[in-house]
Amino acid sequence: MKRVRQDERKRAVNQPHRSKAKTLVAKAVVVAAGSDAEATQAAVVAAISALDRAAKAGAIHPNAADRRKSRLMRKANAALEGQAVVTSGKVVRTTGKAAAAKEAKARIAASKASKAKGEQTAAGKARAALTKSTRAETAPKADAAPAAKATAAKAPPKAASKKAAPKKAAAAKTPAAKAPATKKPAAAKAAPAEPAAKAVPKKAPAKK
Repeated sequence: MKRVRQDERKRAVNQPHRSKAKTLVAKAVVVAAGSDAEATQAAVVAAISALDRAAKAGAIHPNAADRRKSRLMRKANAALEGQAVVTSGKVVRTTGKAAAAKEAKARIAASKASKAKGEQTAAGKARAALTKSTRAETAPKADAAPAAKATAAKAPPKAASKKAAPKKAAAAKTPAAKAPATKKPAAAKAAPAEPAAKAVPKKAPAKK
């Protein structure tokens, strides 16, 4: 690809500038540790010049070149004043792998805990206090509910039967005679007996 070819050409141009600047800076730091003023000055000038050329060629950022020059000058001045100078930029590991892994786990757990709490602002603290208070209030209620259910289940159902019994007895005691008697209609009364039919006298047969 064209982009790959371009990157290879740029790397071929920039890498020597970077390497030379890095080498001269490290050399200047070592020379400054020997407390030789003239040699230190010459080494620092060469390193600064290499950094400027690398920045001008675009191998490193101009701000990065300025930062490295500033660090180099501070180290050189400290060495000339008789202070100890760290010649190696690498961090030396002082703990074992197991201890480092343990520390990493502790840091991760702490970060998770802080994220769970939320931002430590006034509003965040108020929300945390509110949730704590609600938890404290709901906990006794939640504990009391199962206890109440257990006691209700253990209690015999006598009280309920006693309350229901009087109602049934009262219903049984109410006599049916108290119900209003329905009046018989007038048509239902016995009709007066009709007078018996009069006996018709039989006529005697006529004599011939």
